[in-house]
Amino acid sequence: MDLAKQIEPNAEIAARRRAAGLLARATTNDLRAAWEKLPTKPEVRPVRGPETGLVMVRGRIGGGGAPFNLGEATVTRATVLLASGTAGHAQALGTAKDNVRLAAVFDALWQEAGTRDFVEAALLDRIEQRIAAEDKQKAEETAATRVDFFTMVRGDD
Repeated sequence: MDLAKQIEPNAEIAARRRAAGLLARATTNDLRAAWEKLPTKPEVRPVRGPETGLVMVRGRIGGGGAPFNLGEATVTRATVLLASGTAGHAQALGTAKDNVRLAAVFDALWQEAGTRDFVEAALLDRIEQRIAAEDKQKAEETAATRVDFFTMVRGDD
């Protein structure tokens, strides 16, 4: 099998995974701003949901120990179908059904060659920038509380 054919599907899967992860972290403002910027609104048919349910969250002690059930988390999911036949899926923590429905629409638009660049520029890049800014602020706030401990040696005790 040709190496290029092996790499290309993996790159596409990684790109789709990135898009889905960013859409799951999109805020109402992010999604609505991108929706308003759409030159033409797509015809969308709901396939499933949005519906809210619970998923079991599992953890590991120390990141590598035996898995255990930590508790349940509320998750909302939705699947939509564009008039072109492209299906979009989305899920996110919480109960924001409108956000998840819009995220599913943008997932479908991201999959289409004609609108992928728009979704990247108008939505996904904006979400990445917001997340980076939040992470930077959190790191700065954490760094401000850092305490350096040191030991002083007195003589030859």
